[in-house]
Amino acid sequence: MTSALANLLGDDQVVPLADGTSRRYLNFDAGASTAALAEVAEAVGDFLPRYSSVHRGAGWKSQSATASYEEARAAALVFAGERGPEDIAIFCRNTTDAINHLAYRLRLDPSDVVLTTVAEHHANLLPWSRMARTTHVDVGRDGTFGVDDVVKGLDSSPRPKVLAITGASNVTGWLPPIDEIVDAAHQRGVAVALDAAQLAPHRPIPSAPDYVAWSGHKMYAPFGVGVLAGRRSTFTEGDPFLHGGGAVSMVALDEVAWAEPPEREEAGSPNVVGAVALHAAIDTLAKIGWEAIIAHEEELASKLRRGLAGIPGVALLGPSLDTPTLAVAAFNVEGQHHALVAARLSTEFGIGVRHGCFCAHPYLARLLGLDESQWSRFKAEVQSGDRSRIPGAVRASCGISTTGTDVEGLLAAVRTIAEAGPGPVEYVQDRCTGDFVPADPALRMTTVATDGSIRPCNA
Repeated sequence: MTSALANLLGDDQVVPLADGTSRRYLNFDAGASTAALAEVAEAVGDFLPRYSSVHRGAGWKSQSATASYEEARAAALVFAGERGPEDIAIFCRNTTDAINHLAYRLRLDPSDVVLTTVAEHHANLLPWSRMARTTHVDVGRDGTFGVDDVVKGLDSSPRPKVLAITGASNVTGWLPPIDEIVDAAHQRGVAVALDAAQLAPHRPIPSAPDYVAWSGHKMYAPFGVGVLAGRRSTFTEGDPFLHGGGAVSMVALDEVAWAEPPEREEAGSPNVVGAVALHAAIDTLAKIGWEAIIAHEEELASKLRRGLAGIPGVALLGPSLDTPTLAVAAFNVEGQHHALVAARLSTEFGIGVRHGCFCAHPYLARLLGLDESQWSRFKAEVQSGDRSRIPGAVRASCGISTTGTDVEGLLAAVRTIAEAGPGPVEYVQDRCTGDFVPADPALRMTTVATDGSIRPCNA
């Protein structure tokens, strides 16, 4: 039976169930955000007494904090594929911030083409389409594409200036053949930007992409920091993405002399605590070792995906069972809204999953087999304030503390939901959010509108 590789804060959390009992919480939402490694919490606790501003203070605390911050930067650069002196690591807020930062600093013209794929998270779609013209490698119904599909896009005219691609799907866990794809892009003089947000906690980041972005909150360091690693030359000319203190060498009222990178790219007071947390997570993953992490992941992925596929009434989305993926599975239960399945898993079984479209709407539309006219109808409903019928799926995603027993618990719960019909609890749907909650207010964790009224979704 697959054992945990490490303990995370909250692994022993006990939660109440609808039947009045309680159970240890099973967290299958690592693909969204992970809990903290104990080593990360310890490192942050040790650092906080030394916390201070960095780079500009002469005092002991400032000097000590600066050293910790720069040590974290060096560790991040190594983690990003053993990069050399021609590359730098820039601390950002998260992966989305890092990709927006890069899209701006590449000085793209509206006539430039950025090739990306339908499998991307919105964070690797929207920043590029704002700065340039985007073209897309499509996917099949199984949510995959091949190297030849990417090559066709690379060889289109005008030739793309950048290929922006994910290292692992946040919906299905599919792993595109990145090494071959990067080789094909570089043979054609196309730079590659890799969204490694889902890849980083599970596989080594490849060194071949020109730029890499990822987040600490998905790799057991939930203190809000992201990293953009790539060519120093990209950031040596021109104004930075953010303007402000720390990014400058000298300022007059009518001119500015920018600092050298990476300082030029980190205006304002940086997230020193987040950098320290990320460094601790990097060191801990290195101690566990990629061989152990990958073996753990592969065992869980097989158990999870094959187990779900074997439950009558459950539709597993994405690649075939023989295709390697991360320990992530997106699925639906026949006749039950994805939000209802997620609510039942939480309320009746103490299991946390994610449901919806996972910030990957075009990809999910392909996985569900929806055409443009169907998607347009759902879009109109959402824009009117009604999310009750928005299509989606349930996603279960594992981390390094997930065990084989945990997966068996999830599979048993899904089987009960799929085979036993309505459960012991009545649920009502909030049309604004699309979520289901127990009809009994005593069983709810949050206060929501459940009277069927339409109201703005940010109310």
